[in-house]
Amino acid sequence: MPKAFPIDSDNLDEWFPRESAAEPLPLLESLPANKRLGVIVGGSLSKGLDVKLDRQTEIESLAVGRYVVVRGRHKRFFCMITDVILDSTNPSLRSDPPDLSDPFLRDVYVGTAAYGTLHVAPMLSIEGAEGEPKPVKTIPGHFMPVEIADAQDVNDVFGMEDATHFNVGMPLELEETQVNLDLKRLVERSSGVFGKSGTGKSFLTRIILSGVIQRNMAVNLIFDMHNDYGWEVTDERGPKAKGLRQLFPSKVSIFTLDEDSSRRRNAKYDYVVTLGYDDIEPEDLAMLKLTMGLSDSMLDAAYTLRKKWGKPWIARLLDASGDELDQVVQNTNASSASLTALARRLERFERFEFLRKEGAVGDSVQTILSYVTEQRKSVVLEFGRYGSALEAYILVANYLTRRIHEEYVKRVEQSLGDKSLEPPQLLITIEEAHKFLDPLIARQTIFGTIAREMRKYNVTLLIVDQRPSGIDEEVMSQIGTRITALLDNERDISAVLTGISGAGGLREVLARLDTKQQALIMGHAVPMPVVVKTRAYDMAFYQEVAGFSETPNPPENGAARRLAGSGKRRIE
Repeated sequence: MPKAFPIDSDNLDEWFPRESAAEPLPLLESLPANKRLGVIVGGSLSKGLDVKLDRQTEIESLAVGRYVVVRGRHKRFFCMITDVILDSTNPSLRSDPPDLSDPFLRDVYVGTAAYGTLHVAPMLSIEGAEGEPKPVKTIPGHFMPVEIADAQDVNDVFGMEDATHFNVGMPLELEETQVNLDLKRLVERSSGVFGKSGTGKSFLTRIILSGVIQRNMAVNLIFDMHNDYGWEVTDERGPKAKGLRQLFPSKVSIFTLDEDSSRRRNAKYDYVVTLGYDDIEPEDLAMLKLTMGLSDSMLDAAYTLRKKWGKPWIARLLDASGDELDQVVQNTNASSASLTALARRLERFERFEFLRKEGAVGDSVQTILSYVTEQRKSVVLEFGRYGSALEAYILVANYLTRRIHEEYVKRVEQSLGDKSLEPPQLLITIEEAHKFLDPLIARQTIFGTIAREMRKYNVTLLIVDQRPSGIDEEVMSQIGTRITALLDNERDISAVLTGISGAGGLREVLARLDTKQQALIMGHAVPMPVVVKTRAYDMAFYQEVAGFSETPNPPENGAARRLAGSGKRRIE
């Protein structure tokens, strides 16, 4: 069978002098960051560019998600590697590969007859040395050089850390620089943190919330389902991770539904939230339609009872005799089966001690509003043992959000456009977001309303979820910034990339993230999609964002003190 290339070991010296292989090929890691990789050989704006690698470029050192820069005649084009490909000039190499046991023969083939290519997606362009990054509307010409992006290139795109920009991590394999998230743009529209279980969504969310609180970009209402955000939590790697209250004691307050749980964890809470049966309205049950198995006829029955019996309708239904239910059936259009089934569903409420038949202790809604709008403090609502009861989490989050949003709407409309009278920007964080934003209920729920309103009434969402495919497509299209850790379900990946330009290339990047401490950030708060190695949530982070430092001998009474002359607060 003829060889794929017209040379053999007998005439190698004639074709290629030995000195051409005198030195081994250098690895990319040993080269400068701006070392040329190859040249543009084809492609398009819509489908991306093809790069033929130079023979000295080590293909194993290149990974999807990494940034490269194409030096055009007049512009720098910032591109992301979306695929790495092996190619050859002769198709017969696939069926009859040469014997590369001879190192010299290997050097002859590799990079000439067989070579590597990259597929890169153009993201931004900068014209001139001092130009502003702009969306790509054209592409560089043939044979323009392609280089690995260096620190200066990244800084030109993401800017420097300042009053509104917050460091969330570093680009892949470029540790000397950082990616700064525009927090002002982040809170202007609803945002999402996505990733499968175990990828560190809670730690990533804590980092983002720390930036928002430190920079005073918004006040936060955090529905803390698993007690991850307010007080310290045990890190699976060993040490305990500090909560937001410990980092920002003057800016964060803890409210709790489960006083016993908070006390056992030594969490310093400020208020115990209780709800009265009389305060719950049929609209609050609509969100529980899927979780509690409520049918339309049961919800209709709830509206009927609320109209007939007034505020104490739940307590009366749970204590009602058969004769009372028969009387309701005779005088209304509610059926006996619907009333009985609704009563059985609502019996679950009796397990929740924060629900009081005799009425709530204090007004939780007004108390939260006071902390948020007057004291400008963020509120973390811990659920304690009730976090495992999904119906409790949905009921409380929906109950409080509906009423707080109504109050915000009133205050914004009463301010008549006077910014000084408007309430502060409020960012509401919810976990298990697909339970609130399911396609069957999202358009009728307060959370769907907030997502569609964007920042109309100074309220936006930060949704944390491992199943973005369960969120209504219309709501997903309104998510301004998406911070996504590893997802391995195709439907979830497609949902996260809904409405994103160049989604085809980003799909490969997203599917190949590491399981820990990597995320793809795209949308409103960054000028272009970027894969980052996220910051560690550790003592160095505490020190930088909150000025904390640990000391080996804390005071006996456990009280926090000012370190003499340093202005740093000790972590207890």
